[in-house]
Amino acid sequence: MLTFSIAQWQGWTQGFQDPSSWQDWAEQPYCPLGDQAAPRLDFLPPMQRRRLSPLARGVFACAWPLADGYPDMPFVFASRHGETTRNFGLLNSLAADEPLSPTAFGLSVHNSIAAQWSIIRRETVESVALSVDDDGLEHAFIEAALLFDQGHDNVLVVLAEESPPPPYAPWVDDVPFSYAAAFRLRPGTDWALTMGPAGEADAPPQVWPNPLNLVRHLALQTPSWRHANRSRQWTWTRTA
Repeated sequence: MLTFSIAQWQGWTQGFQDPSSWQDWAEQPYCPLGDQAAPRLDFLPPMQRRRLSPLARGVFACAWPLADGYPDMPFVFASRHGETTRNFGLLNSLAADEPLSPTAFGLSVHNSIAAQWSIIRRETVESVALSVDDDGLEHAFIEAALLFDQGHDNVLVVLAEESPPPPYAPWVDDVPFSYAAAFRLRPGTDWALTMGPAGEADAPPQVWPNPLNLVRHLALQTPSWRHANRSRQWTWTRTA
């Protein structure tokens, strides 16, 4: 059993400007319509903003307020699909026999967002990038707990996905809209997370990706819920 405290959390998606927006969504969830414009990030200088992809901007939009005013803390970034738009652009360049942009290539790798976070904030503490399955949220929280064992009092965990380019739509069916969710975790016993084998008990199917599901349960103050996939079943319990 893993125990921890969620000191703060914040989500981002287009059109959700404040916690009340997420509260409304939690009570009546839906897919936001319209173009998924990236956040402006007015707190960053223009030269720094220019290098950030829409996915990275979503990460910075929800994670920056949680880190602001705190000493350097480890950063755990997890994503299942990563920089799909950047990678699709590179594939198009290859198909057209065009030279690849070294900058675009360097910023397309899975750990690029964690690296940009470290560079822009000038932080030298640990950063971790996880390529995850549908239970990546739980694995990211386990990674944070391992960092607690190294003596850290705060760990910033961020999960993010972006709507895939249209040609990917038949295969990427787990991203209803672009989103990012950030959590500042601390050692504690307010929450318990346990894992069991798949099929140990029936768990209802999840309509929303797991990070959004956690945001919804936090907003609704759900006391307990389960998340199961083909291999594992996770039980989340609020103990305080």
